[in-house]
Amino acid sequence: MDGFLERLNASIQRKLSFSLSVAILAVAVLAGVFSFLSAFDEAHELQDDVLRQVAQLADGRALSSAVHLQDGNEESRVIVQSLDAGSKSSRAVDDGGPLVLPATLPDGLRTLTVGNEAFRVLVRTTPAGKRIAVAQEATFRNEIAYNGALRAVMPLLVLVPVLLWIVADLVRKMFRPVVALSLDIDRRSEQALHPIEVDRVPDEIRPFVVAINRLFARVSRSMEAQRRFIADAAHELRSPLTALSLQVERLADADMPARAQERVAVLRLGIERGRKMLDQLLGLARAQSSVEQPASPLSVQGIYRRVLEDLMPLARARRIDIGVEGEQDAKVLGSELDMIALVRNLVDNAIRYTPEGGRVDLSVQASQGCAILRIQDTGPGIPEPERERVFDPFYRALGSEQIGSGLGLAIVRATASRIGATVRLGYSDQSRQTGLSVEIRMPLAGMSPAI
Repeated sequence: MDGFLERLNASIQRKLSFSLSVAILAVAVLAGVFSFLSAFDEAHELQDDVLRQVAQLADGRALSSAVHLQDGNEESRVIVQSLDAGSKSSRAVDDGGPLVLPATLPDGLRTLTVGNEAFRVLVRTTPAGKRIAVAQEATFRNEIAYNGALRAVMPLLVLVPVLLWIVADLVRKMFRPVVALSLDIDRRSEQALHPIEVDRVPDEIRPFVVAINRLFARVSRSMEAQRRFIADAAHELRSPLTALSLQVERLADADMPARAQERVAVLRLGIERGRKMLDQLLGLARAQSSVEQPASPLSVQGIYRRVLEDLMPLARARRIDIGVEGEQDAKVLGSELDMIALVRNLVDNAIRYTPEGGRVDLSVQASQGCAILRIQDTGPGIPEPERERVFDPFYRALGSEQIGSGLGLAIVRATASRIGATVRLGYSDQSRQTGLSVEIRMPLAGMSPAI
């Protein structure tokens, strides 16, 4: 019972349906009881009227013994007899004999027990001064009255369950806008902070939606301030790092001992890592920016060629066999800068995390209105428990020997969200659970993003 009450209090829809159902049942029970009793009493009144009418018809007739009026059905039997103390008969009532009634009965209606049966008896004095009795078995009268009252209540008994179902269905339909609104908000990405349309929501939840829109606006301003801070900081740090890089280049040309040359090489490597991290911070800020980039139909094969031209030297230096599988192409709608940033980060990660002499394959296919881009490598892959965390900024999987900032996949996730794409990670070799396979699914040019 406690669990039911907790669920009831946790849901306005359940509480409203339960309250309406209880109210309907209570009213239906009261109405049913009232209708049953009224119909029952009315049936008895009609039966008493029948006795009165029979008594009037028997006023002018001489009754020497009991007369049984019936149409072959014992339930409709009416006994008419003269109320004479001296009239006796050896026949039983069921065989057509008279009722044994005292001659001193006063006029009027009453219920008497004769033998072991109850009878409704009307005693009447005729204008001629004779007294007659009209009787009917009470058991059959009650049965007829009960059946008539039950028939009067039967429509109510049938309609109440239907009414309860209609009420529950109406309550569920009235709460559909709330359910649809919650699903719409739940399907949003973390970057989708645009306001909810308040024109299509019910008046009762409109203040709540307005409050959510104000919260979205505050969160959006906060996130924009953070992104602006990151971008500004990265811009400000690029100039000092560039100056340091130039100074290190000049220092490397100077005549110095071998040990100093080694320290300068380490310094140059650190500065280069800092510059790369700043570039990725700027890329992440651009990917998370709310500014829409101009979209146009793009060839996926063309994007692949642009990225491979830039990263081929890195692949050759690591002796990585990299290329595009197949000649199938697909057209997607998006920003060229976003698509290049998306594919470049994935290919750069694949080259860096694939052991020397490994392989990186790029492919594309069209299926069910979507373009499916795949980038597969022969590296160690990413274990399933970490596949969601690797998209967090600065997160790096445990045991990784490569030097990096942990921003590549964060940029991929943010860029994919901007262009309406989804990213899925898996193993290139599922049986050995090695290698990383990245699948990007996005609508083909001219197709709806909902496909």
